[in-house]
Amino acid sequence: MATVKISASALPVKCDCVVIHEEVVSKVSDLMLKGDDFSALANLYKMFSDSTRMKILWALQCNEMCVCDLAVLLDMTKSAISHQLKSLRLTNLVKSRKDGKIVYYSLADDHVKLIFDNGLAHIYE
Repeated sequence: MATVKISASALPVKCDCVVIHEEVVSKVSDLMLKGDDFSALANLYKMFSDSTRMKILWALQCNEMCVCDLAVLLDMTKSAISHQLKSLRLTNLVKSRKDGKIVYYSLADDHVKLIFDNGLAHIYE
């Protein structure tokens, strides 16, 4: 039977101490978000977990676009694009404006571009 070596860094970290650092716990407790803020934040980041939505956000940071334009760009159906845009709109990541019968989409604000850019900076580190 072959012996498998497991590096120490692959083992789970386990804390065997029984000391509670009350000042640290109290300080962090005071800084914790309240109410549904964590759920809202998780919901926001969930929107960034889908590559199609990321492509849409990338396209919209380059230029305002309508559903038809996005469908052609991403080689998808208008229905599929509309579905993703609805999710992005409900989380306030994109906004829309109507010009006649055409609805144009763009990023909701500069914060969306900043989140996107920070994510890219992190993965390119």
